[in-house]
Amino acid sequence: MNWRAVKAIYIFEMTRTFRTLLQSIVSPVISTSLYFVVFGTAIGSRINAIDGVDYGAFIVPGLIMLTLLTQSIANASFGIYFPKFSGTIYEVLSAPVSYLEVVLSYVGAAATKSIMIGLIILATASMFVSLRIDHPVFMLLFLVLTAVTFSLFGFIIGIWADGFEKLQLIPLLVVTPLTFLGGSFYSIDMLPPFWQTVSLFNPVVYLVSGFRWSFFSTADVGVGVSLAMTLAFLTACLAIVAWIFRTGYRLKT
Repeated sequence: MNWRAVKAIYIFEMTRTFRTLLQSIVSPVISTSLYFVVFGTAIGSRINAIDGVDYGAFIVPGLIMLTLLTQSIANASFGIYFPKFSGTIYEVLSAPVSYLEVVLSYVGAAATKSIMIGLIILATASMFVSLRIDHPVFMLLFLVLTAVTFSLFGFIIGIWADGFEKLQLIPLLVVTPLTFLGGSFYSIDMLPPFWQTVSLFNPVVYLVSGFRWSFFSTADVGVGVSLAMTLAFLTACLAIVAWIFRTGYRLKT
């Protein structure tokens, strides 16, 4: 393992984040704070507690997961797409760096940024509502697994995209709607039976449910099922990335 190469790419990606601190860190935190103000305070005060949890606190795991998914995809997709756009990707491919090291550095940097934002939002949420974390180890596990999984997914999108418009196509038209319909702001138990069944086909439900369980010990689906679904999606993303580098899909053309 060429750790020097991994470190070089990782530091370069992290430095780019700190050069655009306002866009990379401050903007997501402000946006999430507005959600707390609108949903947690203005609307939440009119909604009864869900499973014994105040609504303002109930939506915190969903908001963190919403930000984590979007930021992981955005950071990873742009991180690998821009070298393709500028042509510097060929310098990386021709360097004595393995495909594993390339993925580890780019995905590691994207996941690190997302985890940082997630923890900052968690600290910000504690200023608005009273929070408790019943299972801190599982909370960190879901946080890291989700960040890595969707950073890999964003990495795939960045390689697949052949224009800046396509970078936003899947996040805006697929991921964001699935997140909003995945129980981020409500429990799927509140839905009619038919829509509860439909919601179980939404993979984001399992991410939000497992993450919320780590906070309040309440979940829409079993935590074991949530963890298994997360690991299954992670495995699928790893398989696709391996295929991309084995075939050179949209990397060598």
